[in-house]
Amino acid sequence: MPSPFPGMDPFLEHPERFPGFHDSFIAHLKELLQPRLPEPYYADSGRRAWIEVSERFIGPDLQVLKPRRAQGAPAEREATGGVAVAAPPSARPIVIHVPHDERREPFIEIYVGRRPDRRLVTTIEVLSPSNKAAGEQGRDLYLRKQREVLQGKVHLVEIDLLRVGEHTTAVPRDRLMAKAGAFDYHVCIHRFDQFEDYHVYPFRLEESLPEISIPLLPGDPSIPIDLEAVLVRAYDAGPYRREVRYGEEAPIPPLSPEQSAWAAGVLKRA
Repeated sequence: MPSPFPGMDPFLEHPERFPGFHDSFIAHLKELLQPRLPEPYYADSGRRAWIEVSERFIGPDLQVLKPRRAQGAPAEREATGGVAVAAPPSARPIVIHVPHDERREPFIEIYVGRRPDRRLVTTIEVLSPSNKAAGEQGRDLYLRKQREVLQGKVHLVEIDLLRVGEHTTAVPRDRLMAKAGAFDYHVCIHRFDQFEDYHVYPFRLEESLPEISIPLLPGDPSIPIDLEAVLVRAYDAGPYRREVRYGEEAPIPPLSPEQSAWAAGVLKRA
């Protein structure tokens, strides 16, 4: 059963839901793309991994407390009337436990030819919250890869299905805003054979996801992919219809007042 929304479901942007949706979207995008690629092209999976400090709350392992002196009890006696001497510090260290999580982000790579002479033609990325969060290691790693791709002979397709966070796709933000106006999500495609051009698909929450063109080598036609169809498959394969409490919880990140009123109408009709 599809999402009640005509395009991106804002409830899927919840930080605890989006990672699973992100991986499912990538998997179904590759599944839809693979049979449409002409030989000798094929799509393969890549994965970016790193370690970060866990965001889970961990209670303190040790608390140092000073016992309360009973009311009326005399203060500690000074040795032979002299200055009180503090006890020597303990020789045992305090252990501070800092848990770390391993983060993994999948992406799609389109190759031509076979190993060991295969050539990387196109990289397809779906942005994650860590890619758009200032100061996150995941963002630094993503931007490093983005620079490497832009400097080489590889096409870059970036799909941003998150309303909040730092602007991260390769297209300059000021130029995008000046030409596209207001939008919630967008897809940015940079072809290495059209170095100065960015093909951008901006769209609003109220709109369906667009059909985009995945570039191959110059001279070979691009492959059309309906991202709305990918979204529907990812939603149907996930737990969202049963897990999301539509009408009871509010989307995180929150919607604007106008979008909230629109979303309430969509859910009421659904």
